[in-house]
Amino acid sequence: MTIARISAATILAALVLAPAPASAQVKDAVYRGTLVCGALPFLKGHLRAAMEVTINGKSAEYKQPVVNPENGTLLGTETGNGSIDGQAITLTGGYKGQQSFDATYTGTIVRRSARLTGKQVWTHQGKTYTRTCSGAVKRPFAIFLKKDGKP
Repeated sequence: MTIARISAATILAALVLAPAPASAQVKDAVYRGTLVCGALPFLKGHLRAAMEVTINGKSAEYKQPVVNPENGTLLGTETGNGSIDGQAITLTGGYKGQQSFDATYTGTIVRRSARLTGKQVWTHQGKTYTRTCSGAVKRPFAIFLKKDGKP
């Protein structure tokens, strides 16, 4: 066998045995974490709430509690859905209650976590307020996932 054939065989073997691209690392699972949002003029304090994102194929759903920062009472649940495109995640949703808001969050999934940034557009007494948000969600290690991807 010539050196050229050996080199070609070595290169071919390296390509076949190379690890899968990073986008293949996005797993169907429940990702949990925290989202932090800035203050609003009509509420004291900022939002810091648990967030849960369920990824299933190229779609996602999320939920998180809506808490009154003035007294800590639970007002309801923000919900929404979104999509996965490679490693990019996009979520849209909101909350409708005594006060309401629409939300959009985007981020990148890297290995077992996603960093999210976005905004909430609130309607309060006929006025519109926007606050920025950021946070991260993470899934359990693959060994702790059941076959359906849920812990």
